[in-house]
Amino acid sequence: MGESWGVLAAVLSSGLGGASIGATRYLVNAIDPLAIGSFRFGIGFALLLPVALLQGARWPARRDWPAVAGLGVLYFGLFPILFNASLISTTAARGALALSTLPLLTMVVGAALGSEALTARKSAGVMIAMFGVAIALLSGLTSAPPGAWRGDLLMVGAALCMALYSIWSKPFIARSGPIAFTTIAMGVGAACLILISCWRGSFAPVAYFGIQQWLAAVYLGAFGSALTFYLWAFALARTTPTRVAISVSVNPVTASLVGAILLHEPLSWNLIGGIVTVFAGIWIATTAGRQARPATQPL
Repeated sequence: MGESWGVLAAVLSSGLGGASIGATRYLVNAIDPLAIGSFRFGIGFALLLPVALLQGARWPARRDWPAVAGLGVLYFGLFPILFNASLISTTAARGALALSTLPLLTMVVGAALGSEALTARKSAGVMIAMFGVAIALLSGLTSAPPGAWRGDLLMVGAALCMALYSIWSKPFIARSGPIAFTTIAMGVGAACLILISCWRGSFAPVAYFGIQQWLAAVYLGAFGSALTFYLWAFALARTTPTRVAISVSVNPVTASLVGAILLHEPLSWNLIGGIVTVFAGIWIATTAGRQARPATQPL
């Protein structure tokens, strides 16, 4: 499977992630960020593990275990804490816009680490996609709670974790495959979150969960974790980190569409214009240099 499949998987992953913002925003009023992360990645790991075992997945080599565990703590431990905590202080719209800095961060960090060349076309595509996100969220950025900048900053920190994971995980995914790598990394991160949550008593409010809270938690585990991050790793195995990261621009747009469908929010001109601009930016960035394939591309 070529790069086109990788880009498509990344876009689908980010689309599912957009709905996860709404589910997280709903749960953050009931339990703390540690417990939300525990549910999300604990359920995700429980679903991915039997799939990996049934497929006879090629597990990471012993020499890769420390690095895979470290990446699991970074992405499935620290990232959800920052992500969930940010939504306590800021709105979903502002948080989504802060997360959309991921393509820019991935492009800059990748160039600094020498893992990916920084081209003019790719840079233009990233900037156009980010501009599209700003257009789509234009109407939702004016109503910010006091101190929202703290949540915005936490979300940028979460995006940086995601950028580093996307760059550093690529060789390990190439050696073991996306489902095995994601299962192990997610399991390590989930274990850390669950242990800390138990120590802090973060699961106490679960006793008062209603059907809505359980549905949100199950969605985060099944779709917002297992499927979303498997697709992300699948994409990283087939194309460059920046081309994968730019798909996160779909995330806030999808969140807005979910709000329009489920909450009957109007589809304004800025949302439609933002969608068109985002996909134009993704097309520009992901069609750059098709002849030069990544050096770490698996066979």
